[in-house]
Amino acid sequence: MKANFYFTAVLFGIFTTSCTDTQSEYTNIPADKIAIGKAIFFDTNLSNPIGQACASCHSPEKAFSDPNNAAISQGALPNSFGKRNAPSLSYNVFSPLRFYNEVDETYVGGLFLDGRALNLQEQFIHPLLNPIEMNNTSAAEVGNKIRNASYFSNLVSIYGAATSDSALLSYAADALSKYQKSSEVNSFTSKFDYASKGLVSYSEDEKKGLNLFKDKAKCALCHVLDGDETTGKVLFTDFTYDNIGVPRNEMHPFYNQPLSVNPEGINFIDLGIGTIVNQPQHNGKFKVPTLRNIAITGPYFHNGSFSTLKEVIHFYNVRDLNTNEFGVAEYSQNLNVTELGNLQLTETEEYQLETFLLTLTDHYRK
Repeated sequence: MKANFYFTAVLFGIFTTSCTDTQSEYTNIPADKIAIGKAIFFDTNLSNPIGQACASCHSPEKAFSDPNNAAISQGALPNSFGKRNAPSLSYNVFSPLRFYNEVDETYVGGLFLDGRALNLQEQFIHPLLNPIEMNNTSAAEVGNKIRNASYFSNLVSIYGAATSDSALLSYAADALSKYQKSSEVNSFTSKFDYASKGLVSYSEDEKKGLNLFKDKAKCALCHVLDGDETTGKVLFTDFTYDNIGVPRNEMHPFYNQPLSVNPEGINFIDLGIGTIVNQPQHNGKFKVPTLRNIAITGPYFHNGSFSTLKEVIHFYNVRDLNTNEFGVAEYSQNLNVTELGNLQLTETEEYQLETFLLTLTDHYRK
């Protein structure tokens, strides 16, 4: 499957651009391209069978994550499930082109939880041709659907007539990337943003939670509070990769997929970016997500094994204390043993940390 995706991406000529460009890429986006990209994002005719759009698994009401807060989203076919939780797409666009940081010995950037896509255009192709997602069999099949779409004439008027299916999908991917870069997807309108500008004040618990976030709870080591180089805004992630010892999700529907999809059955172990780069020392590692909108984007982690934010915080706090509250790590090697597991937070401090994280939800209103 990975080789096929690679071939498709090369065919579409989408390996030449970085995930991030200049700040103008996010502030001066042509409205007509955003409109077409949005239409593509919500187009339920692009799946096989029809009925599933990008928005089916990435709903605006849930910060572009699963609208039903499902641990694993269902594909276009009945009883078809992938191996990963559908992450929020908000603020995803600021991830840099994937590279290896020699100093910190970690990969940084790329798209998807395992970093397999280099840019937004390639990200668009993966679910369209994945049999357990939108299930199209070829670029020609997707191209025909776009030609019959209501927005096709607008797409041609902006990008010109496509000479091939690959060119047409490249145009559609570019328009979709413009929508994903827009303020509709990345609004920076949380209480945190307003408090940072001095427009609102934190409650005492929120203030204490922020201090814990910076210090005792060690959250800011990976969910950084420094302004992003491109936007100057806080993204609450450094886009690195980590294995934090997340336990198996014993109810994972991927275990029951056909052998053609999951030949390992119930013994399947998700190795994250380790599989993509073919380096065992990175097995079990997944990209550090943004914490923006974290309160509304559960279930959490790559396999959806935690239902609530409260559980996640408690896991970070006591993972290593043998409390028998959590299962063993899905992949027990390459664990991060320095930044979580025994934070010694009190129950009150766990609550205060959660209270601060609630301030990261967009579209804040007093």
